[in-house]
Amino acid sequence: MDLSHYSEPKPHHLKRIIWYLVNRTVFRCIPTRTLRSLRNLILRLFGAKIPLHSLVYSSCTIWAPWNLEMGENSCIGPKTQIYNKAKIRIGDNSVVSQGAFLCTATHDITKESHPLISFPIIVGHRVWVAADAFVGPGVTIGDGAVVGARSVVFKDVEAWTVVGGNPARSIKKRAMDKE
Repeated sequence: MDLSHYSEPKPHHLKRIIWYLVNRTVFRCIPTRTLRSLRNLILRLFGAKIPLHSLVYSSCTIWAPWNLEMGENSCIGPKTQIYNKAKIRIGDNSVVSQGAFLCTATHDITKESHPLISFPIIVGHRVWVAADAFVGPGVTIGDGAVVGARSVVFKDVEAWTVVGGNPARSIKKRAMDKE
């Protein structure tokens, strides 16, 4: 394989540079809970579809806000990586915990040029992606599912299922007690 001529399209290149600077400075300086609406407004300015009262921690890294959709009362935790070259949609009342990595892109290893390819990630309603989990391109996590800490998910997760491990496998069905 000869990658000496490798290149990839760079749509939104100037916007990416401006966002990178904002994400690494102003965005990180806004206190997490007290001024989260201001941080969400900044995300909206860059094209994110996010309610003002959802919680996005200041230490997370979002690659392309214009490819992010979040539902009501959802949370992107501290030090998460949201590598969204394709859309990432997070449903209502869902949590992506600290250190998790949602990655929509990979490379096509069947082609000599090794082109970048990307597929959307969908996180349903009432989902918990636990600490340090990795969710790969094209994965759909069904409503109510739990992805255990440090899990690596490359295949869809059924609704109301708990998965864990590397690669992630079904552990059990999730049942919730009424409070």
